[in-house]
Amino acid sequence: MWPRTSLHLKMSALLTKSTINLRSAVLRPLGCIAITPHRNASNKHHLSLVPKGRGGRSSFSGIVAAVFGGTGFVGRYLITRLGREGSQIVVPHRCDEYNLNHLKVMGDLGQLLFRDYTLHNEDLIRDIIGHCNVVINLIGSNNETRNFPYEAVHIDAARSLARYTKEAGVPRFIHMSALNADIKSDVKFLSTKAVGETVVKDEFPDATILRPSLIFGPEDRYFNHFANQRFFGNVPLYPSASTTVKRPVYVSDVAEAIISCIKDKDTAGRTYELMGPKGYHLDDLVSFIYRVSRRPYVKTMIPRFALRAVARGFELTKRTPYLSREMLELQHLDEHVTAGIPGLEDLGVKATTVEDGAIRVLRRHRADRYFDLGIDDIEPAPAV
Repeated sequence: MWPRTSLHLKMSALLTKSTINLRSAVLRPLGCIAITPHRNASNKHHLSLVPKGRGGRSSFSGIVAAVFGGTGFVGRYLITRLGREGSQIVVPHRCDEYNLNHLKVMGDLGQLLFRDYTLHNEDLIRDIIGHCNVVINLIGSNNETRNFPYEAVHIDAARSLARYTKEAGVPRFIHMSALNADIKSDVKFLSTKAVGETVVKDEFPDATILRPSLIFGPEDRYFNHFANQRFFGNVPLYPSASTTVKRPVYVSDVAEAIISCIKDKDTAGRTYELMGPKGYHLDDLVSFIYRVSRRPYVKTMIPRFALRAVARGFELTKRTPYLSREMLELQHLDEHVTAGIPGLEDLGVKATTVEDGAIRVLRRHRADRYFDLGIDDIEPAPAV
């Protein structure tokens, strides 16, 4: 043991004296901390919403998002990107809980909350929205049902969500519409989408509107739909398919665009058109789909009235129709860039071309002997 010097003795005496003084001292609070919800009366967010960590899945990005329609095609890609950045996500749903299993692993433990709801339960929707700082509406349908016509899904639901978001003081509302949405359109899907945009703007003027073209991806009803028509022996098309221009957008690009809108406050109140970088004639596009699938392409040009009659027969079935009249019209409608409206590039998203993204969708349609082959020897579709 080291010998105790006079310096050690002086330090020991000083520490003993300080301890005695602390014991006899009266502790007075210097301040207090009030525990408040996420937003107080002045509509300011609580410190619990401040980003934490170094970024990534196990951090917190500061985003608390309610994703209505998150169980759909685009929703799964949006949720996985939000979860990858450490966001807290509320996913309202109407489906069976077993259909949510693939979503539960898209965020860190406790970061995803699933709420069983209906569009008619106003109190529950208000409670869901009240704890978020961004609300995303992906609710939409390609075909009407008796309980959920287009007006209820595209107009009434959009109006209600925008109104509740505004009343709750949530700063951001992002609404998914559709390219070519027009009140005067003969396609009911597009006319109701246009009315939905109007009511959203009336209820929430700072809402961000996104208008994607037809979206392709692994779970789509676009490229997969055409590829599956080989089971019928041919691909039925309108005679106008040789002149119809399509600009497919990849589903991951749409999800990235939504993330960019959430992060960039300057996107509030603006409208964006999300389209692929190239345009193709529908006939050439379907031909390319079959070349990538390495299947023979047999097309049949059928008059519009006759093909619509066939689609009407599918609509009369009790299950989700394989083909509908609305789907036919959307497939054969031109998709053009509107001058003056920003797109993916303005959101900092590099659009995926059909040549790069198609193989991710269509490999599953190949025969076993062609499954692992690449696409280097496949002639690309001629761009318009």
